[in-house]
Amino acid sequence: MRLPTLVKTAAAVTVTAAAGATVTDASSRWYQRLRKPTWQPPPVAFPLAWTPLYALIAVAGARVLDRTSEADRAAFTRAYALNLALNFGWSALFFKAQKPAVALAEIAALNASNFVLLRRASQTDRVAAVALAPYVAWTLFATALNGTIVRLNANR
Repeated sequence: MRLPTLVKTAAAVTVTAAAGATVTDASSRWYQRLRKPTWQPPPVAFPLAWTPLYALIAVAGARVLDRTSEADRAAFTRAYALNLALNFGWSALFFKAQKPAVALAEIAALNASNFVLLRRASQTDRVAAVALAPYVAWTLFATALNGTIVRLNANR
């Protein structure tokens, strides 16, 4: 992995994380009033989980980009950019727009994008695939959480 590539993927991931943070307000009255499952982690768990996940996404992206041919690199770059846009999009739909059901549909697209990235990474670099696996797992957990929140608040 080359440093210039890592700087680029880290910058892209940092922009995504910062943008997501600007639209996420777990202390909002709307969010506080939602019914949530008993198994939802405490609010502090989310930044503690996302910080290393974003670092792993940046490292995995750099490893794949530095180990692919020009055509594959362009395709992976597009898939990576789409994934980061979907990552931000979930926060915007769930917290900013306050549309958990729409966010649930969007996170399904994010999961599909995650599996595309994981497949591409596994074809290129095993370490990159291992680095992406926690992100894929966490997003599947977030999907279950989002779905449960939609179900628990269906009559609201």
